[in-house]
Order: sequence, then structure tokens, then C-alpha cells
Amino acid sequence: MASVEGTTSTDPTVDRLMRGLLKERKELEVDKLFRALVKLEGSDLHLKVGQPPIVRVHGQLKPLNRPPIENEEMVRLLVPMMDERNRRIFEEDGGCDFAYIVNVDGVDWRFRVNMLKQLGKIGLVARRVNNYIPPFEGLYLPPSIEQLCHFDQGMILLAGVTGSGKSTTIGSMLNYINSIYSKHILTLEDPIEFVYTEDKCLINQREIGEDVRNFEIGMKHAVREDPDIIVVGEMRDQETFMTAIHAAETGHLVFGTIHASSAPTTIGRILDLFPEEMHGAIRSAIAFNMKGIIAQKLLKSIKPGVGRVPTVEIMTFTPMIQKLVLEGQDAKLPDAIRIGAAEGMQDFTMSLKQLIDAELIDRPTAFAVAPNKDLLKMALKGIDVSQPGII
Repeated sequence: MASVEGTTSTDPTVDRLMRGLLKERKELEVDKLFRALVKLEGSDLHLKVGQPPIVRVHGQLKPLNRPPIENEEMVRLLVPMMDERNRRIFEEDGGCDFAYIVNVDGVDWRFRVNMLKQLGKIGLVARRVNNYIPPFEGLYLPPSIEQLCHFDQGMILLAGVTGSGKSTTIGSMLNYINSIYSKHILTLEDPIEFVYTEDKCLINQREIGEDVRNFEIGMKHAVREDPDIIVVGEMRDQETFMTAIHAAETGHLVFGTIHASSAPTTIGRILDLFPEEMHGAIRSAIAFNMKGIIAQKLLKSIKPGVGRVPTVEIMTFTPMIQKLVLEGQDAKLPDAIRIGAAEGMQDFTMSLKQLIDAELIDRPTAFAVAPNKDLLKMALKGIDVSQPGII
């Protein structure tokens, strides 16, 4: 399995230069807070005026043992993190996103930073990016996800709220592809999270604003860069989705993410981006180009040494799913997923039962997020809920 490391490149010259730049970068006062986050094995760092630094550890927010940060100190901590370009964006837009690297005990850790303003004061939220992405088993992902990695073209979407592990799942899927296929992977990211080590694949990663001015130009260039696989990030507007679906139609395998609570509701979430008169055409584009939608949520684990595990719903675009999408019968999609287990599908009920059986989560945690509690009760009693007509 190919590895993912914070600043490692397969080119020794590039690797040496990158590390040289890190050494030349002046140590910032804020770096000690990032180091605290890493040592606590936290996922997020929150800095807000009037509050002490707050870290999220295994899903729980916890303040660091120090006084609240006052406005003058916050400015001193955060402004030096931004280069000229990010300062301009911050002033114009009231916020900016960028990658940040801090060395912790000889290891370079990457963070996805959002600098923001609230009530006229500067603040920060930073997500720690894991230096290594385990294979599917190490992330407790269902084996059927592997099936989606073998398509030559089409679209695969990861659905979930912020912090549900979507980027990590895509990273694991790309790592798997990288380990078995000789393909060209092109990513367009804002900012770059994982820096991949090439195995069998050629991998180019372009950061919006750093390597290319914007997403639209990046996708325009992409079609001339001979990619087999394109990672386009979040589907947040019409243009992004249409550009991505066009790439899928023209022979590329496209990965993206979207904010949706489940695989079936992802269809409605996409349609919401478009006026009603376009819905028929968009349904057709989804039905014939989408290969799969993976929805996931992270849950607190009861297994020692495991912080959180994903509950995962998988909807693959079988003829039945295509038919329902084309006909606008989205309400029937949950049942189609439930009875499609033989075709690699699973719903949240099946996933939660598997996590309970594997002693990864407890029953109260499962029932708190179960979309259909009666169905989960039946599944835990040993009733095969994947059979047609069970409910």
C-alpha cells in the first residue's frame, strides 16, 4: 500500500527543497498550539478571542489549560501565518483557506486552516491532516468500497457533514488505486490536504490560488493534461457539478464530496443547485454517469485505542437505482439500497449492526444516529432486513 506523508515527494530534489523551506520558515508563536493538538491526538484546533484554545479530541471539544486569548494576542498569533496573497483574500472576503505545516518531534504535520472574522475579530479553525492513511480495513470501511475503485470512468461522490472523514476515505481509495493501477491522477484542491507518494500511478496535485488561479481554469487545463482520474473537491455550485459531470461523461473517473446526510438525499442536494426546469436533464446525467455515492458519519468507538469509526451507506448505480433516479422516485431509494446487499450496497442500519457486532460501538450510540430505529432493532434480533417486504 502506498503511503501518504506530510511533505514527502518522490523527487529527492523537491523533497530537499521543501524541507529546506520549512527550516527557513521562522518559528511562529502559534506553532506551539498546533504541537499541543498533535500531542493530544486531536483533530481540530479552534482559536476565538475571549476563549482559551480549544481542541477537538475524539469528537469532544476540550479547552487547553491556559488563559483566554485576548484580541491583541490573537492578532499577534494569527496574522504572521498568512502570506501576502492570503492576507489580501482575508481582507477582501473576511476569511481564507490555506495549508499550514508544523514540525512536531521531527515529523512534518499538515493542517487545513480556515482564518475567519467573527464579531469583527480574527479567529482560526484548523483541521489536522493525518500523515498516513490506512487501507480500508484500518479505517473500518466496508470491503465493498473497493469495488468502486475499479471503474474507468464515471463519478463517485462522498457525502457527509464537515468532519465526517470524506477526504480520508477518498485518500484511502486513491491509495488503493495507486497501488494496483498505472494511471494518471490529477487533483484540484483548496488547499491540498494529503501529499501522495507515487507508487504505480503518476500523481499531480494542484492547489487553487497557488498552482492555478481558480477552479474553473484548473478544470479547463485538466482536460489537456491527460488524466485518468480527477479529484475535484466539494460540489458546492452548478458550475462545479457540471464541469465534473462533463469530465465523467468524457471518459474520466471523477471523485468529489458533497454535504448531504445520506446517499439517497444526495440526489436532492444536487438538484437543489439547479433551477427546476433543469432537473430532468440533471437526473439523466446523474443516472448514467454516477457510479456510486458513499455517505458516512463518524461515531465514538468503544474499542480501546480506536477514537472514532465510520458508519457507512453505499448506493451503487445498478439498473434499479438508475430507474428510480430517472423517474424521480427518490423516496424508494432507501429500500432499494437495503435490498441491494448482493450488489455491494448497504444502508446505515446494516452498517450500524456490523459495528455493534464487531464491538466497535455500543447500542446507545447506534440508536442515537439510526435513521430507522425499528429496522435496527429487527436487525439486532437476527432478522434479515435486506429481504424485500420486510417493512
